[in-house]
Amino acid sequence: MAKQKRIPRSQRPIIGWREWIGLPQLAIPAIKVKVDTGARTSSLHAFEVERFRRENQDFVRFVVHPLQKNVVKTVQCEAPLLDYREVRSSNGAVTRRAVISTEVSLLDQVWPVELSLTNRDAMGFRMLLGRQAIRGRFLVDAGVSYCDSSHRQIARK
Repeated sequence: MAKQKRIPRSQRPIIGWREWIGLPQLAIPAIKVKVDTGARTSSLHAFEVERFRRENQDFVRFVVHPLQKNVVKTVQCEAPLLDYREVRSSNGAVTRRAVISTEVSLLDQVWPVELSLTNRDAMGFRMLLGRQAIRGRFLVDAGVSYCDSSHRQIARK
């Protein structure tokens, strides 16, 4: 993954502890995320994860429930497989997860982020946006939520 552009600290936009973002390459126009500076990596709720090959490249096919508390709305996704990694969850359990790279859109910025795919059905948010994804781009104000309302409007449609 290419080195990301760092924005001078005084010019970084502020985001809240939860935000609506877009995942345009996965055809997910809006998904609510928890911005988690305690988590190094980002993770996306995914199930029915299946590895396959196309033109001598490894891919993963998976399904996402993009809306919280809604298991009816699904999005079928495919992405090149970047890697499989051992990831330690907040409860200390280590799991082997597929990792992809995809673009994230937030506050008029679009940039690539590595996402581990895991079942987050029991969690409050369908996605965690970890500190690697936001480093050098944003400042987080834990006292605010939803600084970017553009994706929220899309989710309500």
